[in-house]
Amino acid sequence: MSRTTLDLWVGVFVAMGIAALFFLAIKVGSVSGSDIKSPYTLTARFDNIGGLKVRAPVKVAGVLVGRVSEIHYDNERFQAEVVFTVDGRYKFPTDTFANILTSGLLGEQYLGLDPGGEEKMLAPGDVIKKTQSAVVLEKLISQFMFSKAAEGDTAPAK
Repeated sequence: MSRTTLDLWVGVFVAMGIAALFFLAIKVGSVSGSDIKSPYTLTARFDNIGGLKVRAPVKVAGVLVGRVSEIHYDNERFQAEVVFTVDGRYKFPTDTFANILTSGLLGEQYLGLDPGGEEKMLAPGDVIKKTQSAVVLEKLISQFMFSKAAEGDTAPAK
């Protein structure tokens, strides 16, 4: 094989490798536009969002139905406002409950939706009124520790 032929094959191999990495990055990042049918946005307000981040998954019954698109603080209500995009294939009743949940004990946080029983569905741009903030592990531990300390203080003296 001549040097130019060898260089050509190496170039083709490198180009195929870069294309494969690009394809893998798109698939892992869930950016494929063919799966989503006319997405729409919804909003939910929380007292505490914990470690929820933009691009966090939105799940219903463990199924990925969308992604968090914006998080900002509402100065009038003193709450965090979470705007998320939902795949148009999925519709939710107006009494849907939004929770901030954690994957596993210390995993990433995601937005979980619990559909209600209303017949009327949420429209694009609607606000989910029923929400439950993130459970902050540090608060739970401190409450447990303070309650145990309070129990120790009320023990009868001998």
